[in-house]
Amino acid sequence: MAQMKRTVIAVGAMFALTACAPAGYGGADAGAAEPVAVAAAEPSTSADPESSAEPGASASPGAETESDAPLPDGVEATESLTAKKFPRMGSAVVNQDGFILYRFDRDTNDPPSSNCDGQCAEVWPPALTDGTPKLKGVSDDAVGTITREDGTRQITLDGWPLYTYIGDKKAGQWKGQGVGGTWFVVNPDGSKNLECLPKGTPKAVAPPSKSKSEDSGSDYDY
Repeated sequence: MAQMKRTVIAVGAMFALTACAPAGYGGADAGAAEPVAVAAAEPSTSADPESSAEPGASASPGAETESDAPLPDGVEATESLTAKKFPRMGSAVVNQDGFILYRFDRDTNDPPSSNCDGQCAEVWPPALTDGTPKLKGVSDDAVGTITREDGTRQITLDGWPLYTYIGDKKAGQWKGQGVGGTWFVVNPDGSKNLECLPKGTPKAVAPPSKSKSEDSGSDYDY
């Protein structure tokens, strides 16, 4: 495993699932979710300046480097990571707004690297940070960051870059679960949550940059 700070996250998706959720199931309300029984840890402020100097390198979320770029206009920083339990899905990690976080099989965690850019990142917005997110039920030792090509810092859990999904319209949904056979809700230890898988292989929603006339949703597997 690469030397780095890593975190744990879990996420959920909302589909008509086989032996998982009934058709039309709307997902758990974020306010009703119960904290996972994992010891909470305070974020560490230590950092390895060398590890965050190049794109893809990992560092503590609290580390400040000269290569850090400001967050894009309209993009909200991920201010907290909280482990939660959801009906049928089990454990997951949510951000400060209660939205579930995902990991991508085409990324790598050793070394940590993201392979979701361009239109992929429009559909799966990276969990970006400009400071140190608050942790609850997530181990500080598992949390880290990578520097993306645009200079922004993306949070990782056990080395896996974290994302939200624009198909989740409200807190507690997990419509991104199993999309393309490569996107999964992340457990608080950084592993894939496979407790609640959809029937078949769902497709991702279309990127916002695509016109409505092109927005069939069936051609997007990222």
